[in-house]
Amino acid sequence: MNSPPHTRPPSKLLPRLFYTRSPEIVARALLGKLLIRDLQGERLTARITEVEAYLGLIDPASHAARGLTPSNAILFGPSGHVYVYFIYGMYYCLNVASHLPGEAGGVLIRALDPIDGLETMADLRGLPHNTKPKLLTGGPGRLCQALDITRNNSNGLDVTSPTSAIQILDDGHHPTDIQTTPRIGISKAADRPLRFLLG
Repeated sequence: MNSPPHTRPPSKLLPRLFYTRSPEIVARALLGKLLIRDLQGERLTARITEVEAYLGLIDPASHAARGLTPSNAILFGPSGHVYVYFIYGMYYCLNVASHLPGEAGGVLIRALDPIDGLETMADLRGLPHNTKPKLLTGGPGRLCQALDITRNNSNGLDVTSPTSAIQILDDGHHPTDIQTTPRIGISKAADRPLRFLLG
């Protein structure tokens, strides 16, 4: 008797409890997960391949280190919400609030591997459709351009909601080759090994 073909279980939306842990733990666990961006009904899909953890009040490099302010309040609120900030006067960066109850912190999504919607991603970045996929979303600013993520349209979104325009799913892919390095592009606490990426 032939065995039934192996099928991967359906993708599951990550619950809030997933993000209600130390940012360092959440960051590693996010590698290999699917990030979904809904743009007026078009579903852009990419796999998370690089992240950085920011540990809140105890981390000088974290936006939460200076304490609660109107601009960083999401990092202190319920975990699982999108925190978007603007850098260099031209780029947005996508983060997800991730921390234990009563604490603060988040995970920066640094790079993605595109899966679906590549032509739309290229259009949003002003690049040819034959651009190599990883060039579309390699870097925090690039991926926000490719997915049309800005502070105005995405800040505060709840990634644990089934109706959210940004969601993160588990499709059963569990990478084993994870590299750990110091974070990059920062001047404070730059030696801490809180950057995680797929090898």
